[in-house]
Amino acid sequence: MRKLAIVILNWNGSGMMRKYLPSVIENSVVGDVVVADNASSDDSLEMLTENFPDVQRIVLDKNYGFAEGYNRAIAQLKQYEYYLLLNSDVEIKQQGWDKVLTDYMDQHPLCAACQPKLLDLRKANSFEYAGCAGGYLDRYGYPFCRGRILSTVEEDQGQYDDIHTVLWATGAALLCRASDWEASGGLDGTFFAHMEEIDLCWRLRTMGKDIVCIPQSTAYHLGGATLNQGNPRKTFLNFRNNLLMLYKNLPERELCSVMHIRCLLDGIAALQFLVKGDVANMKAVFKARKEFKRLKKTYAPIRQHIQAVRKVQHIPERTSFSILWQYYAKGHKTFSTLPL
Repeated sequence: MRKLAIVILNWNGSGMMRKYLPSVIENSVVGDVVVADNASSDDSLEMLTENFPDVQRIVLDKNYGFAEGYNRAIAQLKQYEYYLLLNSDVEIKQQGWDKVLTDYMDQHPLCAACQPKLLDLRKANSFEYAGCAGGYLDRYGYPFCRGRILSTVEEDQGQYDDIHTVLWATGAALLCRASDWEASGGLDGTFFAHMEEIDLCWRLRTMGKDIVCIPQSTAYHLGGATLNQGNPRKTFLNFRNNLLMLYKNLPERELCSVMHIRCLLDGIAALQFLVKGDVANMKAVFKARKEFKRLKKTYAPIRQHIQAVRKVQHIPERTSFSILWQYYAKGHKTFSTLPL
């Protein structure tokens, strides 16, 4: 069995790979780099053949999105002990960054997944929005990070340089043990993109597994390479997938109360878009809730299965408070000031 497959899912990212793939190849010492192509219409495959002939390729027959694309690619990589899902817009500057991660995993068999510290490629002394130093989730499903609360991103001053258990690891650079990937069922393909890594990690945590950030390994993420903030499609996916994730993973005792509050909070979010004159994003919120209601019945057996295999009721990294209240009413703009 081979140690690690570093799997880069690509869709029309020829320019990104040309720019950042050399850094991944040069600085990875235990991982085999694999590019899974989601039926790109640009010159990605030709560029790989010409410039990176030794990189293994998996060619998918259509664009399955982030979640199902990775599921289908990883299904062809059964010979590996670990999978590292890596965005095409990530640059690596640290020799052996991948070995730091696998060494920790080798020594901690109860750890199912981990991430490196994620910094901003545009501003190297700043955390990157998508994952920073590992993610948490508030009571109502809003994600935040060690290094980022809502839209406020901190500078990296070494304040989160301890190896720390988190609820979720960023999908921009997510290493998962192959056996735990299989046991959890992998990513939820219906999600297409956004929230799928949080959902996966939450499921793993309910199964009694650990998720950690290992800041001794560092990656630099460009971010926003697929859909920019404010894109109605992104708003739709974030709201719909978040509701599906809550429905699947919430303990029975919390399900009704949390979902009722979320209905109210989503209405407030839609109203805020309307006040700003952003009708497209307001409609995206309502479209997301409508789609959630349509899918809810098909997700009932999935929820039943997750609850049946649940080993952990209380996860400390899923907080009892609302991060919206802490941020807007209490003024907590940085992770270290939160009442954790």
